[in-house]
Amino acid sequence: MELALAQARLAAAGGEVPVGAIITDGAGQVLAAAHNSVEAMRDPTAHAEFLALAAARAARGEKYLADCTLTVTLEPCVFCAGAIAALRLRRVVFGAYDPKTGGVEHGPRVFAHATTHHKPELIGGVREGECAALLKDFFAGFRHA
Repeated sequence: MELALAQARLAAAGGEVPVGAIITDGAGQVLAAAHNSVEAMRDPTAHAEFLALAAARAARGEKYLADCTLTVTLEPCVFCAGAIAALRLRRVVFGAYDPKTGGVEHGPRVFAHATTHHKPELIGGVREGECAALLKDFFAGFRHA
């Protein structure tokens, strides 16, 4: 989670919503790291998870990431959860829960539906306080501006 938090801090420094993600393989080696880049790329799909997943898949040159773990500072949204299912990740570890737009433990709970063909192991709340504080501090700046 430390590497994902470092990515989230990079996002915040660049004016992006502070979410960071890393992908590790079955041996724990980092395959990819990314942070939200929606503003920089002018692309609403440039979520940290999606960028890290694409980079890991490209680095491996494989269709699926079945032995991999995604570690991300915020509960994935529906869009990212769909990508996680499609790439067949083994595990998803996330920090802060997202009651408003989360798609894993909140909202549509993508992996809870019988129609979802792949259900990764989920571990939420890892270093939740730190992850949530980054988001809270970032958005507090908008309320006081």
